[in-house]
Amino acid sequence: MALETSAQSPAPVRQIANLISQYVDRLGAVWVEGQIAQISRRPGLQTVFMTLRDAVADISVPLTAPRQTIDSLATPLVEGASVVVLAKPSYYANRGSFSLSVREIRMVGLGELLARLERRRQLLAAEGLFARELKRSLPFLPHRVGLVTAPESAAERDVLDNARRRWPHVAWEVAHATMQGQRAAAEVMEALGRLERHAEVDVIVVARGGGSVEDLLPFSDEALIRAVHAMRTPVVSAIGHEQDQPLLDLVADVRASTPTDAAKLVVPDVAEELRLVDAARDRLRHVLGGWLAREQAGLDALRSRPVLGDPRGLLDERGAEVRELRERARRTLGHRLDRAHDDIAHHRARARGLSPLATLERGYAVLQDADGHVVTSVADLTPKAPISVRVADGRVHATTTRTEQLDESDG
Repeated sequence: MALETSAQSPAPVRQIANLISQYVDRLGAVWVEGQIAQISRRPGLQTVFMTLRDAVADISVPLTAPRQTIDSLATPLVEGASVVVLAKPSYYANRGSFSLSVREIRMVGLGELLARLERRRQLLAAEGLFARELKRSLPFLPHRVGLVTAPESAAERDVLDNARRRWPHVAWEVAHATMQGQRAAAEVMEALGRLERHAEVDVIVVARGGGSVEDLLPFSDEALIRAVHAMRTPVVSAIGHEQDQPLLDLVADVRASTPTDAAKLVVPDVAEELRLVDAARDRLRHVLGGWLAREQAGLDALRSRPVLGDPRGLLDERGAEVRELRERARRTLGHRLDRAHDDIAHHRARARGLSPLATLERGYAVLQDADGHVVTSVADLTPKAPISVRVADGRVHATTTRTEQLDESDG
């Protein structure tokens, strides 16, 4: 029934909102077609929040779906997927918002295509083809750069023009290939093979302008992905624009957001490098100057010391000490020699005083018989017996004429 209102009898906002809610609630579940624009999975909630966008008009509607419904899909649901959903419309009067509560969801058209690409990505990632540790670094200044692109394409002009402005002397080896359609993947693999066999090519760029998901499908071809994974030469992927991400971006060593960005990644800017060289030279000059200044200050401090002002001063002092020590040694040695000489003379005098020869020199003599025995008693001699008398300066040979026995009183 139509609501009767007038300027004098208007309906409040809550009444209008409640009427809209009642009308929407009378609608049953409907099938709706659109494109998933946003997916939000909040931790701890069993509800997934999404946005369903119309493929033609600029209209979007919030979606809510049980997490179990989304997780039970055969292929993962990704943003950009085209879907058909069975949903119950709801209008929340308190907030004045409209949404669809999903009961069933099916992917169709492009959504199925994106789902297959997601499945392929997961399988190749599980094999390790996209592992970060496999990525090779680009050479700082390549001798020759390989380029795979369509002939006379905007991507080719962007890469070559920007690269030559940055470093004019870098050589390029261009291998043309179809970059769209059924033969694109095979021709790109053939061009990569030619550049891989070129001994002077240090890095390879695969470049193509933007396009739809269908246009960029060749760059998610599994055979192409495995061929790039097996290459020894580093590969830069410059396919489409920033929002595009074919599987080639994941297996390549470096991803460039655009063909122009690829030129900046593989070729350094000569003006910037010269500026860096000048800055490095200035830093080295400053550091070297500071080091020389510190060393000169150290030398000046050493030269200001007295020992370096007159190096012979220490030698003179040490020479005087050596001479004084030598004189002391001589005096000490002379004194010790004098005492030793006196000791020797004393001992010699004592030895001489105890010597039999000294006794003989005092007038004593030693009487020996013919056999050389010392005669100590007259009883040991007979008359006419040959004897020898030992005196201080010689020996006297004689014979006895008579002997005389002394009394003790005659001693």
